[in-house]
Amino acid sequence: MQSVYEAAGGSAGLLRLAAAWHARVMADEVVSHAFSHGFHPRHTERLAAYWAEALGGPTSYSETCGNETSVVRMHSGNGVHEEMDRRAIACFDRALRDVGLTTDPLRQVLHDYFAWATTTSLARYPGSADDVPTGLTIPRWSWDGLQR
Repeated sequence: MQSVYEAAGGSAGLLRLAAAWHARVMADEVVSHAFSHGFHPRHTERLAAYWAEALGGPTSYSETCGNETSVVRMHSGNGVHEEMDRRAIACFDRALRDVGLTTDPLRQVLHDYFAWATTTSLARYPGSADDVPTGLTIPRWSWDGLQR
């Protein structure tokens, strides 16, 4: 069976999706605040590599950029931000349409992954990045959801 990564167009497809999502969030007056202090110059490429690894593709993010601990720490210590999360997910759903990933079950699986990652995985430590444990690995997501 084809992985979610492959169905989404592989690395090139996820790079298009990451670019579309980034453009959407930068245009959103609430979500763009998360980027107001700057971001990595290769943010889009790194995001696409992270998604690729999470969705069954190559492990290049872990090999070159960091592990889940580093990703969660980047997103921690900012308090609870449910409105920002909701809007980031809405931007993701619009980005899926922007790049033509509109057919179910793929669209729904990608939405479910992003919503889970945003509201659960990345939101676990609102108090402090120091609370994030070391050694976390990137969660894997398949057609059946989170792989345990």
